[in-house]
Amino acid sequence: MQAVILVAGLGTRLRPLTYHVPKPMLRIAGKNLIEHHIDRLPKEVDEVILVVGYLKEQIINHFGSQFAGRKITYVEQKKMLGTGHALSLCRSILRGRFIAVNGDDIYGKEDMKRCLQYDNCMLVKEIAGKFSGGRIELTKDGFLKDIVEGVHNKSKSLVNIGFYVLSPEFFNYELVKTQDKEEYGLPQTLVKMAKDHPVKIEKADFWLQISDSDGLKRAEKILKSSK
Repeated sequence: MQAVILVAGLGTRLRPLTYHVPKPMLRIAGKNLIEHHIDRLPKEVDEVILVVGYLKEQIINHFGSQFAGRKITYVEQKKMLGTGHALSLCRSILRGRFIAVNGDDIYGKEDMKRCLQYDNCMLVKEIAGKFSGGRIELTKDGFLKDIVEGVHNKSKSLVNIGFYVLSPEFFNYELVKTQDKEEYGLPQTLVKMAKDHPVKIEKADFWLQISDSDGLKRAEKILKSSK
């Protein structure tokens, strides 16, 4: 099985740390973010495809063509046109069902394993209270129905956290633009696909969001304490 890790972004919210180091190469509890991803991937994964962009040479020089017993392949995203666009660049080298994951955060091994039970799956987190972004709507059977953008204030909401198991049918659908941006979103495109191919929604038990320096410090503390 192959896993695509999206690591092309600029990491602007973590500046000045990311002026000279790409965000996925920042170290937390003795490893960089990509190493944490590779270590946690299910055993079925034998090839990791890294979609690189900003300061890509640092990533390529560090991981080479093989790392931790897994083949490493690189695809360059030259223009930052969103997660859907980044994934589309991998179409020609993906052989079958695959994992796609944002390189920004850290996910739980058991959560990933549960997602592998399905042909198509999106990992989400349940949150409470007011937030701005995309709220996941489910069908009665617990599959993806829609993603509603905006400001939400509910006792419980489900939010996408950037881990997916996908079948090749994803590439049969035209990429969908994200709201108010000249980018193409992976989850937005997945909503279109879900009308024909059910996408199971799984709730995450473990998720470390690393969007700014506070998130970086929190992740460091949690990972060190869990060793």
